[in-house]
Amino acid sequence: MNTLVQSIILAFIFISILLSLPSILKDRDFKKYSDEQLRATAIAKGLKAIPNTYEELLEISDSKDNPINKEKIALGKELFFNPNLSLNKNTSCATCHSISKNETTSKEEKELMDTNNCVRCHLKDESGTDRLSSSIGDGNSLNPHHLNTMTILNSSLAKFLTWSGEVRTLKEHIKQSIQAPYKLNMNKEEIGKRFDKDYEEIINSLEVYIKTLLTRSSFDRFLEGDNHAINANAKQGLVNFMNFGCSGCHTGMSVGGQSVQRFPLRNFAGIHDLRPNLGPPPEFKIIDNTFPFENKGEYMGRAGTSFFRVPILRNVTKTSPYFHNGSVDKIRKAVEIMGRHQLGINLTNVQIDDIVAFLKTLEGDIVDYTNEKGELK
Repeated sequence: MNTLVQSIILAFIFISILLSLPSILKDRDFKKYSDEQLRATAIAKGLKAIPNTYEELLEISDSKDNPINKEKIALGKELFFNPNLSLNKNTSCATCHSISKNETTSKEEKELMDTNNCVRCHLKDESGTDRLSSSIGDGNSLNPHHLNTMTILNSSLAKFLTWSGEVRTLKEHIKQSIQAPYKLNMNKEEIGKRFDKDYEEIINSLEVYIKTLLTRSSFDRFLEGDNHAINANAKQGLVNFMNFGCSGCHTGMSVGGQSVQRFPLRNFAGIHDLRPNLGPPPEFKIIDNTFPFENKGEYMGRAGTSFFRVPILRNVTKTSPYFHNGSVDKIRKAVEIMGRHQLGINLTNVQIDDIVAFLKTLEGDIVDYTNEKGELK
């Protein structure tokens, strides 16, 4: 029995040493950046400003197979908010991807916002999500893997779509969303009857409209040269974001969506759950929880390999709950988890606060690309 007690003590000492190792990295000294150096470094790491005009939008998003024009944008917008796109006529694209239809709040939206329900916050947030831990589609059908809704905002800038990253084009994603039984639950024949339009015309118009759902924020103004657009804490958060390695995956105009990565890389959960099993014969057993949070739905990423599409971080402070199954409510907790389980760093409270301050600079409004002259309303 004494040998067993000694083994337990030694095991916990060993565990304590292991748990302390990541914190060694938190005290690394990083170079000090001037605003110009910080901006140049961010751009060099692939962080880019969202286009400010219609002409700039065309440069990054127009395509020969489905050219952008005002007529398609208008039709796509009407379809995006039309519940007739679902089998039971009660779910639209905007049901899960919550944004306001008009620049000015409509009477119906005001009534919803005056009620004490989820819509009140969602409409104000313009998050492009439904803010639910698991998406709910036509006929109140729950996502079979308990996956939550990714934001529609800036999604056209991503190279990989859906949590598995297996969908590579916006057009394919739209078709899957229309046909999936737990989303809009429709088929092309029924859509043709309801709208008296060619199925491909509907898909093309939705694709073009979604390409206009880009958001600009104070971070864009900083990248374009305004040193006062973000405060000192946010600038330090950007330094941390780049130097700790976050920008290696969260990059591009969308600050994410450009790659598929393994999550988690470091399974500290297994160490925390090392516990003695005192049943006969006495032994230690490692309980592997795989994720640092409850994996509701038991979804394991692409083909069960724990590879997930890297989320877009623009407007991330408005799109809780976090991770694929919405198990984490708070942005600070999400940052802490990413530091520990992706980077192997026990971030300090100050470091987390600064990173969150930077993430808040990614909160933006949808740009109104109104005409081909490049003018904004």
